[in-house]
Amino acid sequence: MNDRIKLDEFKQQVAAIYDRRSQTYDRGDFHLKLANTLIKYARIQSGQNILDIATGTGLVAIEAAKIVGKTGKVIGVDISTGLLEVARKKIEVAGLTNVELMLADAENLNFPENSFDRILCCSALPLFPNVLDDLILWRSFLVSGGLIGLQVYAKTAFVAGYILQLVAKRYGIELIFSDLTGTEDKCYSLLQKAGFKNIEVHREQLGNYIALEEAKKTWDGSFNHPLVSQLKQLSPEKLALAKAEYFAELEALVTDKGIWNDRTVYYVLGSNC
Repeated sequence: MNDRIKLDEFKQQVAAIYDRRSQTYDRGDFHLKLANTLIKYARIQSGQNILDIATGTGLVAIEAAKIVGKTGKVIGVDISTGLLEVARKKIEVAGLTNVELMLADAENLNFPENSFDRILCCSALPLFPNVLDDLILWRSFLVSGGLIGLQVYAKTAFVAGYILQLVAKRYGIELIFSDLTGTEDKCYSLLQKAGFKNIEVHREQLGNYIALEEAKKTWDGSFNHPLVSQLKQLSPEKLALAKAEYFAELEALVTDKGIWNDRTVYYVLGSNC
């Protein structure tokens, strides 16, 4: 696994965030559930070659490797050395020898055509600046009849982030999170534009109620994320007003159970022919 990679400023910030989160990323079962469900929809078979984009701590790669067996292979790529180190340790514990981890920018991969039966990407698509171009590139790596499988979020997913988008827009700032995959129609259209066929979109609701104070914490925590960095352009006065509006919007959503935190998830699949 290479220990150096050239990244632009945005991707350096993303890598740094996930390096810091690497030791806690696997806490809880949310990410594991997403990975396992994507695996299920991808219909992976023994002997197949799999590319796992933004493999993270290896949640998708490890489960895929167990299915493809010794006659298959999984390659997991990521830009976070911290996440990859966690994945490497988990792979060793599992005794898997058919998984290769690569420190690599998934937007600049150079695998030969017809290299993979499945290409999977769980949760990470909003972090790619050139999604349509990326999908076209990744499609070129698939064998004839190969399948891409994406796990993405609806535009309304995660109430704190959704409200943050609405408030920011009032101040002339467009925060782009899951806009490209915001609805089932958008998911379908995105893959269609990238040249995929036989497109499937499976919707699941994984929402829950959260406390008001938990939702409010997103305000301070979000400023460390490059997708929200534009808010720093506001003057201190406007930022204070935006924060007050943000809190007011959240408070208006409080019920006796807390605030409903929508987590609409889409599993999107398409074949290259």
